[in-house]
Amino acid sequence: MDDRDNILELGKKVLRKEASVILKVEAQLGNEFVKAVDVLYNCAGRVVTTGMGKSGLICKKIAATLSSTGTPSFFMHPADALHGDLGMLVKGDVVIAVSNSGETEEIKQLLSSIERFGLKMVSITGNLNSTLAEFSEVVLYTEVEEEACPLNLAPTASTTVVLALGDALAMALIRKRGFQAEEFAQFHPGGKLGRQLLRVKDLMHTDEQLPIVGDWKLMKEAIYEITNKRLGMTCVINNVGELVGVITDGDLRRLMEKDITFFNKSVGDCMAGNPKLIDSDDLAAQAVQIMEEYSITSLLIVNPENKPIGAIHLHDLLKAGVV
Repeated sequence: MDDRDNILELGKKVLRKEASVILKVEAQLGNEFVKAVDVLYNCAGRVVTTGMGKSGLICKKIAATLSSTGTPSFFMHPADALHGDLGMLVKGDVVIAVSNSGETEEIKQLLSSIERFGLKMVSITGNLNSTLAEFSEVVLYTEVEEEACPLNLAPTASTTVVLALGDALAMALIRKRGFQAEEFAQFHPGGKLGRQLLRVKDLMHTDEQLPIVGDWKLMKEAIYEITNKRLGMTCVINNVGELVGVITDGDLRRLMEKDITFFNKSVGDCMAGNPKLIDSDDLAAQAVQIMEEYSITSLLIVNPENKPIGAIHLHDLLKAGVV
């Protein structure tokens, strides 16, 4: 077996080892997990994660996932906590402490302070008989008999299983809180995930920005409205304010080719009927799909009385990063 094959086999072995550890913990997951979710759900303050070294890095990720899914959380470095950062803790907080051995010195030094503050603690450890487990309200057991490291030294399988368990806690809390996609989008306004969850109502033009002209008006007024509102179109309404049509830049070019005197015709005689609509609560990404399907650049939004209340343009979707 050449060096390439050895490397490839090692990579596969690491993945198999870490996957097997996750499956082992999954098989033994029970009431303690349910209790942990309840403790976190009923937290009146913030969830504070803490751990040293590689465990600390995993704790940062757990805190980030919890925060982005409706559970306010942050990471507290245990060594810094011993030198003043304990002031981060407030009444009602819940601590998630991670230590594979359960005997990490910096974590052990925190335990009496956490107990004195009256805070509940969920521990994730591979040692049920450890000092950490003894001080914990709930213990999530993650024993790893052997790391994925060929030397059985570097934290690999042990940190992977904690990461997966942290995700499991966060996802269970999503379900328990009834956390919705709209809330997720609020926490991710600058990212791709948030942009995918934008609604039409978040981007549409309304009120003074919405171009509207009556079907009894002359076309020159429609041209003025299109030019003034800069959306490349205008809604057309009847005498009771209902949407009856639309006129676009493209319509103007076609009219000009046919009859240069169209300026003095009524809007009703020149408009295109049955404009494409979208609901204000629909995803902005759905607006893109409709525009692509019909090769158009704008959609209208109406209320239950069929009166126009908004318009969304392809440029709006481009600026928001939806496209």
